[in-house]
Amino acid sequence: MSLDHQQEPDSKLAQAVSPASENGHHGQPHFPARHQGPVGHRTELQGIVEAILFTASEPLSLERLSKLLEEFPKSDILSALKRLQDACDQEGRGLQLAEVAGGYRLVTRGEYATWVRRLKKEKQSTKLSRSALETLAIISYKQPITRHDIEKIRGVETSGVLRTLLDQKLVRIVGRQDVPGRPILYGTSKYFLQRFGLRDLRDLPPLRELQDLGPPDQPAFPGDEESVDQESAHPVAEPSS
Repeated sequence: MSLDHQQEPDSKLAQAVSPASENGHHGQPHFPARHQGPVGHRTELQGIVEAILFTASEPLSLERLSKLLEEFPKSDILSALKRLQDACDQEGRGLQLAEVAGGYRLVTRGEYATWVRRLKKEKQSTKLSRSALETLAIISYKQPITRHDIEKIRGVETSGVLRTLLDQKLVRIVGRQDVPGRPILYGTSKYFLQRFGLRDLRDLPPLRELQDLGPPDQPAFPGDEESVDQESAHPVAEPSS
């Protein structure tokens, strides 16, 4: 199975926005204490949950897991998630359970990024340039925001960058501003939370932490080695109102 959806978050932005520790435990879930059922039942359910999360291409919420596992009480599913988290942490597995974008997923540990990158080099995609990271940071903190306001902050034209972020599904159109001309408003997507290992936007730290970032040095994400100049990408053609 491909590990494309089981990568650690992009490092530079993730250094500021991900609640990761030095050991790579980003987005660690917090579970309440639960009553434990029979051993056989617990082991089976834990294995089922692990198999589902390993197969899933996106984080799964507790509600989604409950629908998939309708024969099990929600409290038992929570207990299985907690046991899976403990097993990953205590047994030194290459995967860990993370809580991102309002759901749970299995991701590779940050300390194994060097080896995972070797596989990722075989993939084709586009990594984010510094200009794209700057624009994405502005949108994530100032959303909803218009292209004009982004350009006022950055001091440069941003149509190409916006098109790249839209194409990579990190940014989405969230509406129009109620002013003459009704310019488009941009915001971050659920995939943005997934890629940077965030539970929700409340995990974003103070903006000044992003301002201290150096040149981008991103870890395993499909094709990160294939960088492009985002400023020269195709510009966004904003539809008329």
